[in-house]
Amino acid sequence: LSERTLIAVKPDGVQRRLVGQIMQRFEQRGFKLVGMKMLQVSEELLSQHYQELRRKPFYPSLLHYMTSGPIVVMVWEGHNVVRTSRIMVGDTNPAEAQAGTVRGDFSIHISRNVVHASDSVEGAQREIQLWFHRKELMDWDCYDHNSTYQL
Repeated sequence: LSERTLIAVKPDGVQRRLVGQIMQRFEQRGFKLVGMKMLQVSEELLSQHYQELRRKPFYPSLLHYMTSGPIVVMVWEGHNVVRTSRIMVGDTNPAEAQAGTVRGDFSIHISRNVVHASDSVEGAQREIQLWFHRKELMDWDCYDHNSTYQL
């Protein structure tokens, strides 16, 4: 059974024109893109998305950063996609992120870490419902699916 995860390219990633390179990594890994949009995110949506961070001292600067420009938000589907995506994205702190991960290759500072990835299957379900209407997610057959997923 396939699971889904939410991956968002944050304003610094969009500004630096990294969207295509980030998408390519997920495509090459064999995951299927089932939803994508570009938007200028509202503080209201962010406060729901980051509900567990609202009381943190850095929250106001996080809001400022996340509303500073457009973001590209995507839903990817595949076997173990949540856990695998977290590994592909790398540690939240770029100084700890391995080379070869998105953050290890593209991030400079923890407050500008290029990308968001859901941290659990439950978290992914909550975030996907927050960012996407059901009709915005595509169910489609990927031609290489059988060779990739008949385990």
